[in-house]
Amino acid sequence: MPLEDFNTEVPQDDGDIKKLKNYMQKDSPFLNPSLTIQNVSDAIEIPVRELSLLINHKLNQHFYDFVNSYRINYAKNLLSDTTQKKRTILEILYDSGFNSKSSFNTAFKKETGTTPSLYRKNLIIK
Repeated sequence: MPLEDFNTEVPQDDGDIKKLKNYMQKDSPFLNPSLTIQNVSDAIEIPVRELSLLINHKLNQHFYDFVNSYRINYAKNLLSDTTQKKRTILEILYDSGFNSKSSFNTAFKKETGTTPSLYRKNLIIK
Protein backbone atom coordinates (compact mmCIF):
# COMPACT_ATOMS: atom_id res chain seq x y z
CA MET A 1 0.00 0.00 0.00
CA PRO A 2 1.45 3.45 -0.89
CA LEU A 3 2.55 5.66 1.98
CA GLU A 4 0.07 8.38 0.92
CA ASP A 5 -2.82 6.10 1.90
CA PHE A 6 -1.79 6.46 5.53
CA ASN A 7 -1.98 10.24 5.45
CA THR A 8 -5.05 11.16 7.50
CA GLU A 9 -4.59 14.92 7.16
CA VAL A 10 -7.68 16.56 5.79
CA PRO A 11 -6.90 19.22 3.16
CA GLN A 12 -9.46 21.51 4.83
CA ASP A 13 -7.09 21.86 7.80
CA ASP A 14 -4.84 24.27 5.90
CA GLY A 15 -7.82 26.41 4.95
CA ASP A 16 -9.08 26.41 8.53
CA ILE A 17 -5.64 27.37 9.85
CA LYS A 18 -5.51 30.25 7.36
CA LYS A 19 -9.02 31.30 8.37
CA LEU A 20 -8.07 31.22 12.07
CA LYS A 21 -4.80 33.13 11.64
CA ASN A 22 -6.42 35.65 9.32
CA TYR A 23 -9.14 36.28 11.90
CA MET A 24 -6.59 36.68 14.69
CA GLN A 25 -4.47 39.13 12.65
CA LYS A 26 -7.25 41.22 11.12
CA ASP A 27 -9.84 41.35 13.90
CA SER A 28 -7.45 41.18 16.90
CA PRO A 29 -9.89 39.25 19.13
CA PHE A 30 -6.96 38.48 21.47
CA LEU A 31 -7.25 42.03 22.81
CA ASN A 32 -10.43 40.92 24.57
CA PRO A 33 -9.30 39.56 27.97
CA SER A 34 -12.46 37.42 28.15
CA LEU A 35 -11.87 35.70 24.79
CA THR A 36 -12.90 32.04 24.73
CA ILE A 37 -12.57 29.30 22.18
CA GLN A 38 -16.35 29.51 21.79
CA ASN A 39 -16.03 33.18 20.72
CA VAL A 40 -13.44 32.30 18.10
CA SER A 41 -15.44 29.28 16.96
CA ASP A 42 -18.54 31.40 16.45
CA ALA A 43 -16.63 34.10 14.58
CA ILE A 44 -14.89 31.81 12.09
CA GLU A 45 -17.65 29.20 11.93
CA ILE A 46 -15.56 26.19 12.89
CA PRO A 47 -17.09 23.96 15.60
CA VAL A 48 -15.36 24.25 18.98
CA ARG A 49 -14.20 20.64 19.01
CA GLU A 50 -12.67 20.91 15.51
CA LEU A 51 -11.06 24.23 16.37
CA SER A 52 -9.57 22.80 19.54
CA LEU A 53 -8.17 19.80 17.66
CA LEU A 54 -6.80 22.07 14.95
CA ILE A 55 -4.94 24.26 17.45
CA ASN A 56 -3.76 21.31 19.55
CA HIS A 57 -2.69 18.93 16.80
CA LYS A 58 -1.82 21.11 13.82
CA LEU A 59 -0.34 24.10 15.65
CA ASN A 60 0.89 22.08 18.65
CA GLN A 61 -0.49 24.60 21.15
CA HIS A 62 -3.28 24.89 23.65
CA PHE A 63 -5.90 27.54 22.94
CA TYR A 64 -4.70 30.01 25.56
CA ASP A 65 -1.04 29.60 24.56
CA PHE A 66 -2.10 30.27 20.97
CA VAL A 67 -4.01 33.41 21.99
CA ASN A 68 -1.24 34.55 24.32
CA SER A 69 1.32 34.37 21.51
CA TYR A 70 -0.69 37.06 19.69
CA ARG A 71 -1.00 39.07 22.89
CA ILE A 72 2.74 38.88 23.53
CA ASN A 73 3.56 39.98 19.98
CA TYR A 74 1.19 42.90 20.40
CA ALA A 75 2.82 43.80 23.73
CA LYS A 76 6.30 43.51 22.20
CA ASN A 77 5.25 46.00 19.51
CA LEU A 78 4.00 48.41 22.18
CA LEU A 79 7.14 47.94 24.28
CA SER A 80 9.39 48.65 21.29
CA ASP A 81 7.36 51.64 20.06
CA THR A 82 9.22 54.80 21.09
CA THR A 83 5.94 56.75 21.13
CA GLN A 84 4.72 54.38 23.88
CA LYS A 85 7.76 54.66 26.18
CA LYS A 86 5.89 56.61 28.88
CA ARG A 87 3.28 53.89 29.22
CA THR A 88 3.69 51.50 32.11
CA ILE A 89 4.06 47.76 31.74
CA LEU A 90 0.72 47.45 33.53
CA GLU A 91 -1.03 49.64 30.92
CA ILE A 92 0.56 47.64 28.13
CA LEU A 93 -0.45 44.29 29.57
CA TYR A 94 -4.08 45.36 29.88
CA ASP A 95 -4.07 46.84 26.38
CA SER A 96 -2.64 43.55 25.07
CA GLY A 97 -5.57 41.52 26.38
CA PHE A 98 -4.13 40.19 29.62
CA ASN A 99 -6.02 40.70 32.85
CA SER A 100 -3.29 39.97 35.36
CA LYS A 101 0.34 40.94 35.76
CA SER A 102 1.40 37.43 36.78
CA SER A 103 -0.16 35.74 33.73
CA PHE A 104 1.38 38.41 31.47
CA ASN A 105 4.85 38.02 32.99
CA THR A 106 4.66 34.23 32.83
CA ALA A 107 3.48 34.20 29.20
CA PHE A 108 5.96 36.90 28.19
CA LYS A 109 8.90 35.08 29.71
CA LYS A 110 7.76 31.78 28.18
CA GLU A 111 7.57 33.38 24.72
CA THR A 112 10.66 35.62 24.86
CA GLY A 113 12.91 34.21 27.57
CA THR A 114 12.94 37.53 29.42
CA THR A 115 10.66 39.76 31.45
CA PRO A 116 8.75 42.67 29.87
CA SER A 117 10.83 45.18 31.85
CA LEU A 118 14.14 43.70 30.70
CA TYR A 119 12.83 43.41 27.15
CA ARG A 120 12.03 47.13 27.12
CA LYS A 121 15.30 48.03 28.85
CA ASN A 122 17.34 46.04 26.31
CA LEU A 123 15.57 47.86 23.47
CA ILE A 124 16.51 51.23 24.96
CA ILE A 125 20.16 50.18 25.34
CA LYS A 126 20.45 49.17 21.67
